[in-house]
Amino acid sequence: MEDKRIEYSKRRTVWLRNYQRARGRALVRLANNYPDQYRDILEEERAKDEAEGKAWLDIHGRTSLGAGLAGHTPPKPTEDKSKQAFNNDKSEGNLEGEG
Repeated sequence: MEDKRIEYSKRRTVWLRNYQRARGRALVRLANNYPDQYRDILEEERAKDEAEGKAWLDIHGRTSLGAGLAGHTPPKPTEDKSKQAFNNDKSEGNLEGEG
């Protein structure tokens, strides 16, 4: 049983690395081809992360300074968690076929 988990982990790691490399290259190409649109979308996404309390504040991944501190906007739910998980699974692609 443990061997299956290790093998799956290895395949998943290889797939994720390859996916992230290809995705990064595609993003660079899109940014070069459409710099104005890329900049606009990037700023929208940064603002969205900050508004939802998802932007990191430090290297440890903290997203808030603590309860009641000025300048922090509490996170707002954007969609049902089960729906959100379903959407994340669909976007990851076929793990068995890639890697």
